[in-house]
Amino acid sequence: MFEGHDPYLVALSVAVAVLGGYTGFALAARIRNVQGVSNRVLLAGAAAFLAVGIWTMHFVGMLAAPLPPDTVYLILPTIISFLICALVVGISLFFVSIGEPSLKRVVSSAVLLGTGIVSMHYVGIHGLSGPFAIEHDGSMVLLSVLVAIVTAYGGLRAFLAQQEGLRLIVSSIAFGIAVSGMHYTAMHGMHFVPLAGEVHRHLGGSLAASQQILSIVVAVLCFVIAAGFLLSLVPDPRRQTLVPAMAGDVMAPTAALAPEPVLPAATFPRPMSAPLGGVGQPPRAAPAPRLPVEGADGTHFIDTADVRSVRADAHYTRVHDGTRERMCPWSISEAEAQLDPSLFIRVHRSHIVAIPHVTFVRKEGDGAVIELDGPSPHRVPVSRAKVAEVKARLGLATRRHA
Repeated sequence: MFEGHDPYLVALSVAVAVLGGYTGFALAARIRNVQGVSNRVLLAGAAAFLAVGIWTMHFVGMLAAPLPPDTVYLILPTIISFLICALVVGISLFFVSIGEPSLKRVVSSAVLLGTGIVSMHYVGIHGLSGPFAIEHDGSMVLLSVLVAIVTAYGGLRAFLAQQEGLRLIVSSIAFGIAVSGMHYTAMHGMHFVPLAGEVHRHLGGSLAASQQILSIVVAVLCFVIAAGFLLSLVPDPRRQTLVPAMAGDVMAPTAALAPEPVLPAATFPRPMSAPLGGVGQPPRAAPAPRLPVEGADGTHFIDTADVRSVRADAHYTRVHDGTRERMCPWSISEAEAQLDPSLFIRVHRSHIVAIPHVTFVRKEGDGAVIELDGPSPHRVPVSRAKVAEVKARLGLATRRHA
């Protein structure tokens, strides 16, 4: 399969695919923890890095292959191959990054991801131009498609596992195997048929690039992938230290998160029998021990002790259990009325958080932001009106300066 290939470039092509996969999946892992524009930016970035990893691996592999002399790369098919790949990979990531990752959703995403890898390869291959025709062995084409889809499925399954650090490594390795395995399997079934000089015609003056130009482009993209990989390894210092939460104030860290306010009760005249933010509202029944969440196969229930946050989503809510968000049929007001006010607090008109799971707080604009623990930590905004109450519920004392 590798006869005539440069072994160093083959190794580099696999490494590029793995690094591109790691960077793309690292960005995709953060999609569930953000909303709005940031969510779309992360999705676009993840799809771009995965697509660049596929594209770069392919052309490093082509540089490693024993191609006929005078081979050039047509610009238009080469660009189209990347655009098709980016689009299909983006749709695949979208499917697994939102909603419940059911078996049907994961299989569909794996098929799309494998299709993106295969389409990129064969469109890119037919961008080759020279005194030859290209023929493919049908059985090897089918095998290459199978390799791409099966290994893509393994990569997505690893990505959706709960082990945060290990899952990225395993999923990126599976991604690298999917891309490089498909490429070299397909190359094994590809044959160049020489054409007579009179038969070969360059395609109507189409723009083309030599292997030297391609080498420069590939080298730049390898640098981009390596830079993205290194940046993804840089730890976020905001997860390790507390930053002042208010201008001129310093939050004192506490060994244990106290569920009750440390300030006098008069400061926050909220009856504990009322909903989380409901001053003066009528008493309610005992807190609900579990929350309903919708899955692909029906309604499930999760213990409130496992709930990190609840986010409004139109007439419904999204419940985060520390790993991922799942849809809850309750509205934000109904969830507020059902949750235990000694453990939960409504920090924003669209957000409720579990005080015992808060691990980080800092000032942001007029309000603040807090982080909640779990295999996939996520952050929630705090409105300006709720900052003081949140500080009190966390047992953070304010130091007065003379």
